[in-house]
Amino acid sequence: MGSLKSLLICAVILSICKVPLLIAQGCGATGLAVQVLGSGGPESQDKRASTSYLIWENGAARVIVDAGGGSTLRFGESGAQMSQVDVFLFSHLHVDHSSDFPALIFSSWFEDRKRPLPVYGPSGNKFMPSTTEFVHDLFSDPHGAWRYLSDLVEPGAEGSYTLQPHNVADSSTPVLVFRNDDMAVYAVRVVHGAFPALAWRVEIGGKRIVFSGDTNGEGEGLTQLALNADLFVAHNAVPEGATGVERHLHMPPSVIGSIAANAHVKQLVLSHRMLRTLGKENETETEIKRKFVGPIKFANDLDCFPVK
Repeated sequence: MGSLKSLLICAVILSICKVPLLIAQGCGATGLAVQVLGSGGPESQDKRASTSYLIWENGAARVIVDAGGGSTLRFGESGAQMSQVDVFLFSHLHVDHSSDFPALIFSSWFEDRKRPLPVYGPSGNKFMPSTTEFVHDLFSDPHGAWRYLSDLVEPGAEGSYTLQPHNVADSSTPVLVFRNDDMAVYAVRVVHGAFPALAWRVEIGGKRIVFSGDTNGEGEGLTQLALNADLFVAHNAVPEGATGVERHLHMPPSVIGSIAANAHVKQLVLSHRMLRTLGKENETETEIKRKFVGPIKFANDLDCFPVK
């Protein structure tokens, strides 16, 4: 197949012109940890990669959540290998959560990955494609944006692993989405304006890790998902007192604090930090602590948070 031959030629060229690997930042060499690949939002001026997270277990990268702009570079800096990843999860398909997905997937061609990669994300509506549509719009022949990589979505292509995209049906209560020998993944619908969006819980190594994704915090689903979480990553995209469209899309610190407290989470990490919240960390922490008494950390790119 032509696309496969082209990639093999590229691989040969790269092997001839090798460049030194960046020193890995080191995360999760033992035990369980979450690494923040992208701690920012859609603004380039915040000088952060856009949203992306990586779950490590005993030195292996097991789960990726989102792939916003700049996260492929951070993934390389982390020392992670795509060949190790068990599953990829989309919270939703806004640009700042999905734009580096094709770059990340293409980079995996130059690793020794043989098994399929399951990809889960929301169903679509009139504003957004479904996850299956999104993946096929990128790679399918004859109309995909990068159809020269159609081997990725054509089962049985010689010398290629395949992507396995799945749409997660809307549910107001947590539902089991993926399971393998030692990991279970649950999702729940969250409100992010009119855009289909999910929050995720990964249960691994006897621990619960929850990612809020982008949401205004309405409903009880996120609290149910986050119940007794060992680590809760919540998005701090708007300050207290936000109104209008931004409040319809995101939860302010008081709502984050209420959810974390009601769910009895053990550790709170604040990410998706935007220009309107950067520099307001003291106010944010004060507001959250009115309800939540556990430890609070503010995420930066490549930060690691052990899950204990």
